[in-house]
Amino acid sequence: MGVSTSAPEEGIAVVTVDFPPVNALPVKGWYDLAGAVRAAGADPKVRCVVLAAGGRGFNAGVDIKEIQRTTGHDALLGANRGCYEAFAAVYDCEVPVVAAVHGFCLGGGIGLVGNADVVVASDDATFGLPELDRGALGAATHLSRLVPQHLMRALYYTSRTVTAQELHGHGSVWRVVPREGLREAALELAREIAAKDGQLIRLAKAAINGIDPVDVHRSYRFEQGFTFEANLSGVADRVRDTFGTTTAGSGNETGRQSRTDEEEQS
Repeated sequence: MGVSTSAPEEGIAVVTVDFPPVNALPVKGWYDLAGAVRAAGADPKVRCVVLAAGGRGFNAGVDIKEIQRTTGHDALLGANRGCYEAFAAVYDCEVPVVAAVHGFCLGGGIGLVGNADVVVASDDATFGLPELDRGALGAATHLSRLVPQHLMRALYYTSRTVTAQELHGHGSVWRVVPREGLREAALELAREIAAKDGQLIRLAKAAINGIDPVDVHRSYRFEQGFTFEANLSGVADRVRDTFGTTTAGSGNETGRQSRTDEEEQS
């Protein structure tokens, strides 16, 4: 349980997140993830990092129960800062990061995947931001990197999800494969990237980040200010306290309700 790093092949590091039951990360987990990704990228022998997860889904976001059982704002501030560090670590990683996504990818998971360089997903993967159902805001910055603006807004306001196949249609998922083939598909791509010169691939990552049209760090930090405002006003607690007990919206394939059985256990 926790965050681990392995080196299955030369030039490739696999950072795996495993926080049962649903990979809803506590504050420490976000910082551990940030540290693992930064360390892997800084290793001169590594030329590509694969970000993966164990369990039933890739990521269910922040551990809401940790926030609920903590008095004051320490847990909220810790989650905000921890998410910021983890998302930034993926984006700023010195080498390309391939996200291998299975099952649900929600909330903070969108922050990780949206900041990755390439996304490979299993055919059961779904992506969404249920933040408004959780009494939170944030990661629209990263969802905007996965879908067009108007779709991002519709998904954000409704807390609906999209499938890996739909994201593949938008060009933000590289490949969609059966779940049992996800690891190999991610390693296959990582292998191709890792075959490049290590110094040159680092220069390429820095160059591509430098021409991004949006400053993801500043944009996400701006969003987080509204998350804290929602908490200070009391509306976040009011909404968060109903998490898992109320139903918001209705769902079709593009818009399945984002509150799954997995999330209710987080």
